[in-house]
Amino acid sequence: MTTISQKLSVKEKVGYALGDLAANLVFQTLMTYLAYFYTDIYGLESNHASAIILTVGLVAAFGFNPIIGAIADRTNTKIGKFRPWILWTAIPLGVTAILAFTTPDFEYKGKVIYAVITYTLLLLLYSANNLPYSALSGVITGDMGERNSISSYRFVAVMFAQFFVQVFMLPIIETAGGGDKAVGIELVMTWLAVIGTVMLLITFFTTKERIIPKPEQKSSLKEDLGDLFKNKPWVIMLVLTTLVFVTLAMKGGSYVYYFNNFVDEKELTSFISPILDFLSSIGINFFGENPVSAGFGLFNAGGIIFMMVGIGLSKKLADKYGKRDVFKTFLFISTLFIIFFYFLSPESIGLIFLSQILHGFFYGITIPILWAMIADVADYSEWKNNRRATAIIFSAMMVGLKGGLSIGSALVAWILGLYNYVPKADSQVESAIHGTKMLISIFPAIPFLIGVGLLFFYEIDKKMELKIEKELNERRTA
Repeated sequence: MTTISQKLSVKEKVGYALGDLAANLVFQTLMTYLAYFYTDIYGLESNHASAIILTVGLVAAFGFNPIIGAIADRTNTKIGKFRPWILWTAIPLGVTAILAFTTPDFEYKGKVIYAVITYTLLLLLYSANNLPYSALSGVITGDMGERNSISSYRFVAVMFAQFFVQVFMLPIIETAGGGDKAVGIELVMTWLAVIGTVMLLITFFTTKERIIPKPEQKSSLKEDLGDLFKNKPWVIMLVLTTLVFVTLAMKGGSYVYYFNNFVDEKELTSFISPILDFLSSIGINFFGENPVSAGFGLFNAGGIIFMMVGIGLSKKLADKYGKRDVFKTFLFISTLFIIFFYFLSPESIGLIFLSQILHGFFYGITIPILWAMIADVADYSEWKNNRRATAIIFSAMMVGLKGGLSIGSALVAWILGLYNYVPKADSQVESAIHGTKMLISIFPAIPFLIGVGLLFFYEIDKKMELKIEKELNERRTA
């Protein structure tokens, strides 16, 4: 392989991170609002919303991602292998994101068909954009320290996207639509699509591919797939990523129901009023008049701010102790604070906010490490097989991400149905209220705990990381 300096400038790290900020304006919206949009804005029945989210999502996860990965690995242009995909899909992805959150004036059957078509196109374009973008991190540098650094940059960007979507988006939707959430979400998604498209173009123009496969490297799709399923760390990362995103989608998609139906509105208003007064005194007035949406925003804000603190600690901990051990330890600790929600009453507003903050901090430490670990798995595959197939390795992350998002989001709608939730109702029965509590506590804790157990079988520890990096550098130099 041909190599050049593996060090990255701050400009390139920021440019690369903007791509994840753009992608997460879409992804965080799907994770936080898709089930709520389909049931309480778009007007689908819970079982139909669940079926669409699950079926289309699994087709995208297990159909689109491996195909895109195989094609991207075989893409060879003057401007690179993965960067062109970011350029080609930037505008179509933005347009489709708007269409997917538009509410057309159709009969119910027409709405179902429209939802299936637009969600399918959105996930296809998201795969075609985000899988090559993610694979780019595996060829942008071969230096594992720089890889940890760029992961930290990109996930600070992710947190900014998550902060906007989970903190400000619901109040802005209500304000922009003048109380009509269907109009509001369409307007907000239009602006997000424009901003996201510009950011993706910046990513294309500011990044460079440094790990270039040698010209004589040839492998069939059958050989690449064979390498994958003999790669134990890859299999573990595929399952782990799926489990992580099941939890993120389940609890993230349930918070809006939790605040609308479980949290005591009077106690919430009393708790957040001093905070809103202070924010108003310094010119921050984005939370609107509705105490539920304001409380929902502030709750998410606390978690995300402390996630950013955790992300800031991630690189140093991973460099010192190794990615696997740091990820395993802090994923377990963060899960304890998810479980703690089960024991909180609707009036325990302070403890509800504190649990979210502590969960956010400890989970934040794991966020950059997940993606850096899959880049290590691509190196592990090359080290073992003397062939590099970066995009199809990264398809594990995208399969896991899409599969987890689809399963978790579908579970939200399906479980609410089991607990007798009625969309758009002024009040819910006791079982539905209990269901919203279970959806942010016990149910999402289970996949995280299984993931912690899996990491005991993941063999790329700190010692092996250093060995792989050293031997691959020697091969590339030779």
